[in-house]
Amino acid sequence: MATKSSKRTPAKAAPDRGQKMNGADILVSCLEHEGVDTIFAYPGGCSMPIHQSLTRSKKIRTILPRHEQGGVFAAEGYARATGRAGVCMGTSGPGATNLVTGIADAFMDSTPLVAITGQVPQEMIGRGAFQETDMFGITLPIVKHSYLVMDIHDIPRIVKEAFHIATTGRPGPVLIDIPKNIQNQETQPIYPKEIHLRGYRIDYKADDVALHEMIGLINNAKRPMIYCGGGIITGDAHRELLEFAERAQIPVATTLMGIGGFPETHPLSLKWLGMHGTVYANNAVNEADLLLAIGVRFDDRVTGKVEKFCEHGTIVHIDIDNSELNKNKVVKLPILSEVKYALRRSNQILEKGGFKRTKTFRRFPEWYKQIESWRKKFPLSFKDTPDVIQPQYVIKLLCEMTRGEAIITTGVGQHQMWAAQFYDFTQPRTLLTSAGLGAMGFGYPAAMGAKVACPHKQVIDIDGDGSFLMNVQELATTHIEGIAAKAIILNNQHLGMVVQWEDRFYGSNRGHTFLGDPKDLDRIYPDYVELCKGFGVTCERVIHKKDLRGAIQRMLDSKETYLLDVMTPYTEHVLPMIPTGKTYKDIITE
Repeated sequence: MATKSSKRTPAKAAPDRGQKMNGADILVSCLEHEGVDTIFAYPGGCSMPIHQSLTRSKKIRTILPRHEQGGVFAAEGYARATGRAGVCMGTSGPGATNLVTGIADAFMDSTPLVAITGQVPQEMIGRGAFQETDMFGITLPIVKHSYLVMDIHDIPRIVKEAFHIATTGRPGPVLIDIPKNIQNQETQPIYPKEIHLRGYRIDYKADDVALHEMIGLINNAKRPMIYCGGGIITGDAHRELLEFAERAQIPVATTLMGIGGFPETHPLSLKWLGMHGTVYANNAVNEADLLLAIGVRFDDRVTGKVEKFCEHGTIVHIDIDNSELNKNKVVKLPILSEVKYALRRSNQILEKGGFKRTKTFRRFPEWYKQIESWRKKFPLSFKDTPDVIQPQYVIKLLCEMTRGEAIITTGVGQHQMWAAQFYDFTQPRTLLTSAGLGAMGFGYPAAMGAKVACPHKQVIDIDGDGSFLMNVQELATTHIEGIAAKAIILNNQHLGMVVQWEDRFYGSNRGHTFLGDPKDLDRIYPDYVELCKGFGVTCERVIHKKDLRGAIQRMLDSKETYLLDVMTPYTEHVLPMIPTGKTYKDIITE
């Protein structure tokens, strides 16, 4: 749903009328009306009036990232940690295009985001003016909605609509592109109290008939499974899911985006499934006779060869986005609904039907026995060593030392998978990762945004040396702004995940995956300790296993930005692994 600004929709309630001000001041006032307390914004010629207005705001903290991509990833981190819309801004041209990767990431992972871009004056649009870029057109495929503001009077309505669209239904990014002349014009703004978006529905409620049919399927099942994703977290349905699982006594596997939506320490948890998920989760989901898919989209990294996914099971799919139903996988029972409502209502029906909530699970004894045998035969494990630091060991130790209570962000690569495998997540919004787009460089800026949103929580980026370097400049932002976002780099001097694929499928031929100095193979490059000195940031390098615990403790105790550069072997592979286009039966475990 993406259109240029059209005729103003009359408000149903009496609007608020403000004092006369320019377009930039109106925009900032509207942001304040929407409860925005933080914006990640990099200035330029076509956004200067807005930045001038932001300097006068008493309610909004403006954080200057050192790159617009860092700013949009930080806004995502803020949004994912809170559920509120993250807000970022860039100027026209390259400032705006630098936001595109983050906007696409928010779209893929259903993250509420409002991205504001400055634009050249209206009379210059379409003339190839300096730093002119058609952001409306560029972002059409990767937003829920786009606005090009053509009338100063539209700003209050557009901002209110943007936040409503970004945060309701299936969340996602909204773009507001504002020409500079609109920012400088003056008028008396009218703030609408209500909005009406024709055709935009967010109140889908599951039909009782469909929910009774689902519960009838549960009654007849012998090997049921719940497969749930990010929709549980964005829909704030984790409590309802826990109750549903305990009443129905059905095991649960999440997607990568769904991690934290169901406590991984719970006896019904099989952690997560997919390419690098647990063997027992993949086996259980694929061999289930009833699969309840809740808030998921049957992503290829989860299903493998999609036509073989849960090939012989009956599938129920609950989702708020009608376009996802029967898109990737045709199912027996599609249910269009808010997942929170569907689960809450299902719990009521289960209770009425005599399904007591319990911690003792006996309904499917043979199924539990089978799953437990898979769990014992194929646990998540690694070969520990006396002195060399295995990356999995770092994650397990961090989980122990933080008691599993930190907010963890990641870049993209092997470290991302190990973080998801070996840190036990028990709460939603505690693993923030780029899943759908797989954007390297996400981890540290996301940690910065999450720490701004949750200043009293430990926020730690688990990253790789390749991924971290892509937005290393944000160390300057966290240092100057006093944002105590921590980072652990699992440094193997290589693009580890690509190296793993080279080892598995390309005869270990290295296709430009070494990140170190080929002229001095014994040198650690880049030298993060020296690099951090230039940023004024504390950095420790850890080479020996005996030094790791103390280093992690010093990092956790620090009240400032802190980086641990932990040297790990590049020969380690993320296992298990289902090769692309294969099925769970082709899983590699050694």
